[in-house]
Amino acid sequence: MTGSFFEELSIEIKKSVIERGHPFRYITMATTGNESIARLRTVVLREVTENLCLTIYTDGRTQKINHIHVNNQVSLLLYHPDKMMQLKVEGIAEIVTNTERLKSTWQNIQPNSRKDYITETSPGTAIKNPDHVEYVEDKNHFTIIDIFPTKIEYLKLKRPNHIRALFSKTDDMWKGEFLVP
Repeated sequence: MTGSFFEELSIEIKKSVIERGHPFRYITMATTGNESIARLRTVVLREVTENLCLTIYTDGRTQKINHIHVNNQVSLLLYHPDKMMQLKVEGIAEIVTNTERLKSTWQNIQPNSRKDYITETSPGTAIKNPDHVEYVEDKNHFTIIDIFPTKIEYLKLKRPNHIRALFSKTDDMWKGEFLVP
């Protein structure tokens, strides 16, 4: 009975990378590393595979990369306001090291978007003026992160009853169960 809800969430996640303006395109990602408090940031969902591997891009010098090296368990939060659907995703993050994939993906990034990965100093470094960011042309810090979901919690706000379900992945199979909303 939970299968139709899993199908709905899968379709919406996959739409996010092909439909302009889809609300799941910009998602909240949480990491902890070895810190006691989760660190949140908005990331752009770039790719979604058939088995729901979620891919984001980042600068390899960011704090999220440091966190993933220490603790590769991450959480994502997606919200679709028109459908009143919230997804909480837990998964394992893997930093892509395949040089061919990195090079091929980098070649397809628009030149104006490449600036995000070629700053002289790392993201989060204090500067005196936003106009004083320096860029390098001979190297980049472009990094791909793949997130392999292990749990997805679905919440649909509707009347007369909200619907909440938890989907857990074991041995490449998703199993769902309803939860009290």
